[in-house]
Amino acid sequence: MENKGVLYLIPTLIAADTVQEVLPVKVVEILRNTRFFYVENIRSARRFISSLQLGIVIDDLHFVLLTETPPDKEEFLDMITQGNIGILSEAGCPAIADPGNQVVALAHRCQVRVVPLTGPSSIVLALMASGFNGQNFIFHGYLPIAEQERKSMIQKIEKNCYQYNQTQLFIETPYRNLSLLKTLLSTCQKNTLLCIASRLTATDEYICTQSIEAWKKENPDINKKETIFLLYRGN
Repeated sequence: MENKGVLYLIPTLIAADTVQEVLPVKVVEILRNTRFFYVENIRSARRFISSLQLGIVIDDLHFVLLTETPPDKEEFLDMITQGNIGILSEAGCPAIADPGNQVVALAHRCQVRVVPLTGPSSIVLALMASGFNGQNFIFHGYLPIAEQERKSMIQKIEKNCYQYNQTQLFIETPYRNLSLLKTLLSTCQKNTLLCIASRLTATDEYICTQSIEAWKKENPDINKKETIFLLYRGN
């Protein structure tokens, strides 16, 4: 079978009502001309596409749910011979701290063209705004929930800041942000730098970098808000 389509990695919003600010026209046009999608959540994907008012019938679109299991090769090939396929993240860029990489890997194995599209990435935006090393960094995803395991992990990644001059990025479920912050403040050295980047691209965006010692005097409003934490070596 001859492949007719392209696999597009399509970014979505990381804050509501920011389409004009963060999504290029090209992304919207590709969405308008794509009928097949791999998505994290079918309901929210349909809602996002509907909100763009593209003049298409949502029920005409075909959605495949992304899971931890590898995608079905025959299903993928059947879709790609009919047209373009898009991967939609729940928020931000697909396959960056989000599922979708297995579909991308399958596309490469099938010699299907893969095209990443420009859009908001909270990880990249936070790193840009932190003032930390943008040439040597690592994203850990979620840290352990258990307190002792979390402390051990924080000590380990803080050590990497100093030993490798490496920025450390991680996230937490929003309702546990304050708990994580408390552990950071009680575990890290006073001169270690912490950047808190919350609600990126939203009207209430908050980004602040200062030492652990300085953070102990602050009470940032990050409870139940999407937030990225970054650690870096202090002076």
